Amino acid sequence: MPRERASCGMLSLVLVVSLLAGACAGGGLGTVATLVVLQARPVSPAASAPGTWAWPTPGATGSVTLQEESATIDVVARISPAVVTVVNTLPAQRDWWGQVQQPEARGSGVIIEASGYVVTNNHVVEDAQDLSVILQDGTKLSARLIGTDLFTDLAVIKVDQAGLPVAPLGNSDALRPGERVVAIGSALGDFRNTVTTGVVSAVGRNLDTGAGYQLEGLVQTDAAINHGNSGGPLLNLQGQVIGINTAIIRGGSTSSSIAEGLGFAIPSNTVLLVTAQLVEKGYVSRPYLGVTHQPVTPQIASYYDLPVKWGELITQVVRDTPAAQAGLEPGDIIVALDGQAVGEEHPFINLLMTYRPGDTVQFTVNRDGQEYTLAVTLVERPR
Repeated sequence: MPRERASCGMLSLVLVVSLLAGACAGGGLGTVATLVVLQARPVSPAASAPGTWAWPTPGATGSVTLQEESATIDVVARISPAVVTVVNTLPAQRDWWGQVQQPEARGSGVIIEASGYVVTNNHVVEDAQDLSVILQDGTKLSARLIGTDLFTDLAVIKVDQAGLPVAPLGNSDALRPGERVVAIGSALGDFRNTVTTGVVSAVGRNLDTGAGYQLEGLVQTDAAINHGNSGGPLLNLQGQVIGINTAIIRGGSTSSSIAEGLGFAIPSNTVLLVTAQLVEKGYVSRPYLGVTHQPVTPQIASYYDLPVKWGELITQVVRDTPAAQAGLEPGDIIVALDGQAVGEEHPFINLLMTYRPGDTVQFTVNRDGQEYTLAVTLVERPR
């Protein structure tokens, strides 16, 4: 399915999932109305006579609502200065009449270090010719790319200005469904610091990217987010970033149903691990096997009369790589890594990414209907 983002398409085989870069048209603006619930008390006939009004007394429910509203206002006031609009200037293109156009994509980001480090999404800065950020007060600053990670859809950029406001990272492992959250970002790329609220709908969600791997362990929320919100923070009521907004589901691919309130964020604990490597090395150290491959599903297995329903078919083995040295061959179907079966819930790339360069992994492969186990020592993915 096509994904709506700065350049091309994302998620998934069954659901229409949109990444939220602001270069893409579509999606309405979410408005937020805070309803203060007051518990009414009985009113005497005299008090309710025509021309008079008796104020109801706030009860327990009203107090809780007012406390949440106050906490939300405080979070927005403290964290909004750390939320930025990320402007991605893409390579120039010629239109139908030969005029040179300079396309632009816009997303969001959040400052995580006072010296100018900003975390955002990989798809927000993808193919950038030039980068800049716009602060809450409208100040525009040039930015440079520090590093990106495709497999978590995260990126770090930096502006050369010290003393910037910072949003602290929280512990996403402590999140519980029903917890109140606040999203801040540049809705549609133009409406800076748009605030929406909601709850944590679920944790540990996986989304198929359509590229042979999943985005794993995502935080699901019903806080309204729109195109342009990519890279913006999802916050708890303590003012901590517990996620980086990355995708929404608009509806099913085979029906006219329209989904509402299905947004997803990369958990903050993943953000912490990945950004630390991006700042330190400019990339995330990933294991490398040395093959080209494609997934095997029950539909593909049935069509091509393959001996297994799930796995990863090797189509090419690169010379002098771990795969070649271990004896993997084109036509082999990888069905398990260290006994963990490759399947719908555990795509091959996601399983592979749980290992580090230098690890030796037992690959179970199906070769011409027979299973073999081969020991493969992984190396670092070439850059």
